[in-house]
Amino acid sequence: MTQPTLDRRDARAGHLDVALRLVTGGLPVLPLRVGKGPFGNCRNCANNACGGRPNMKTPGPCACPWPCHAWAAATTDPAVIASPAWKTAWRYAGAVAYHPGGAGLAVVDLDDADAVAWARQTLPPTRTVTTTRGEHWIYRGAMRSVNGVREGVDLKSTMSYARWLGPGTGALADLPDVVRALAVKKPATVQPAPRAVTVPAPAGDAECRHRSPAYLERGIAMAEQRITDATSAVHATVYRTFLAVLSGHGRCGCLTETHIARLFTAAQAKGESPRHCTDAWTNARTALGM
Repeated sequence: MTQPTLDRRDARAGHLDVALRLVTGGLPVLPLRVGKGPFGNCRNCANNACGGRPNMKTPGPCACPWPCHAWAAATTDPAVIASPAWKTAWRYAGAVAYHPGGAGLAVVDLDDADAVAWARQTLPPTRTVTTTRGEHWIYRGAMRSVNGVREGVDLKSTMSYARWLGPGTGALADLPDVVRALAVKKPATVQPAPRAVTVPAPAGDAECRHRSPAYLERGIAMAEQRITDATSAVHATVYRTFLAVLSGHGRCGCLTETHIARLFTAAQAKGESPRHCTDAWTNARTALGM
């Protein structure tokens, strides 16, 4: 891949112009809405009714004209990028994104100053790009993407996207083993909520209304499966599942650390970080007044 660069014209260019320039260097691009998220699926692709490109291993435009399916919409085809539907998306876009894995790249996303300091002490030098809160360290080589490999550090490569924030500085280095090793999750790293939910039972009803442990076990197993089966909107699915579990089982005091850890394990297997799991659990409790 020819490493794309921006000249001074790009700093003043619109998102479409920047995207067209980037694809000449082989970088698969897609528009992001304001807020850094991808545009939602069109009506034909809602809820992955079309089959869902995220189930595939390579990026490319969907059969529909809209930039659907997040990272999987990324393309190097100028005709698609400048098509009427995509032009509409670019007009409302807040940023240009690219699919690192589709370009044979991996991005170590360092989210804060502590993460940047860790990288400078631990990782081989490579091309770096300044972000709003930290830095992107870009390596030559693709790997699987994993969020939350350590505090403030995400890996973005295959089946993921990163914002284009400029060409950065420094020469691209080959993807080192130390970065690949970060993607290997240890089974014992699950971090459940700080404590089990022990909200007292309503007055006059000290006995668990579920009566049988099998009822709770079935509920937890169904919640695990719901998270595991998610093919898109994983963040939202995890939150809604936590909300449903707490709504059904959270007020009688029957949930334990083991139950919560099972839910967190399922969520982390879908790429959620321990921090995201804890935040989703806390937000669900707050929504239910617990």
